[in-house]
Amino acid sequence: MNPLSDRINNLSTSQTLAMAAKARELKAQGIDIISLSLGEPDFNTPDFIKEAAIKAIHENYSTYTPVEGYVELKEAICRKFKRDNDLDYKPSQIVVSTGAKQSLYNIAQVMLNDGDEVILPAPYWVSYFEIIKLSGGVPVEVPTSVDTDFKMTPDQLEAAITPKTKMMWFSSPCNPSGSVYNREELTALAKVLEKYPNIYVVSDEIYEHINFSGTFCSIGSILGMMDRTITVNGVAKAFAMTGWRIGYIGAPEFIAKACTKIQGQVTSGANSIAQRATITAVDADPSVLNDMVKAFHGRRDLVVGLLKEIPGVKINVPEGAFYVFPDMSHFFGKTLRGIAINNADDLSMYLLAEANVATVTGDAFGNPNCIRISYATSEDILKEAFKRIKEALA
Repeated sequence: MNPLSDRINNLSTSQTLAMAAKARELKAQGIDIISLSLGEPDFNTPDFIKEAAIKAIHENYSTYTPVEGYVELKEAICRKFKRDNDLDYKPSQIVVSTGAKQSLYNIAQVMLNDGDEVILPAPYWVSYFEIIKLSGGVPVEVPTSVDTDFKMTPDQLEAAITPKTKMMWFSSPCNPSGSVYNREELTALAKVLEKYPNIYVVSDEIYEHINFSGTFCSIGSILGMMDRTITVNGVAKAFAMTGWRIGYIGAPEFIAKACTKIQGQVTSGANSIAQRATITAVDADPSVLNDMVKAFHGRRDLVVGLLKEIPGVKINVPEGAFYVFPDMSHFFGKTLRGIAINNADDLSMYLLAEANVATVTGDAFGNPNCIRISYATSEDILKEAFKRIKEALA
């Protein structure tokens, strides 16, 4: 008899973390694996942020922090939201958590009852589905494809809404597709939601600064959406601070209060030193990130070009984040080097075994035709990885 709870037995393992672990295991055996599975910038945290952390250590910021975050950090986040997103939040509407993943978990726990439906434009970030399920919610996938730039249309949104719909969750720029919704597209979705005032929106904007489109729009800034949008962000991706574990939300006050309440029973306040460093990060002008964004832009162009050279691969040109999400369905039903490829799972495992390149199956993101490839590594490594992939698929 299995003594573990149904809750944990029904929970899927994060495919991105599982593939990264598999790649590490093979590397430890001396196999030359190129890992393109994790969403982690290969840059170091900027020095001015590290200096702020060292200063905080010397100033003895070593005691418990307020559950919802230092007031100075919440004020800095309000300034950031106003400056970058045209969102007017008060500090009482901000909650700082141990990474944006905890922010999302808090939201699901305080907003969802058993059977509440959550619309997920697919592909979606792998953890949305499991977090919603874990909180009693029912994920409702809205499929998109490479032909529509992986974006949900207003008609698709309208068709997915039922009397049980409680929320819609999405990311822009999107992990895994890199798609960025522009203001017109978000306004059209907001127009549909106007008819359903009880539906709340989670807008995950963690990649907002890694954006090659030249513009960025938060759905909360569209008329009528502020009071029903929970904006999720953090410093992991833009400032290369993945290990610092700081995420935050801006939300209607009653939701922020509820998230503080649950966090108070689970982790309490986020790390003190990381919070002090984050004040410096969010107060910085986004232009400090230009060099990093330029590097990602160059890699995006390189990778899209290399993928276009592989017969059978379908690809859009992603406008943000640091992923490509090619449609690989051309290879399904084929046998490569004696191995039958029936789906994206098979293809991902085949590339690991035959090309020694770790990717992630699109199945984990709600799109079984694609694989996710992270280009958060050097151009030389990317060239070698795609040379291997091309040979393995020839």
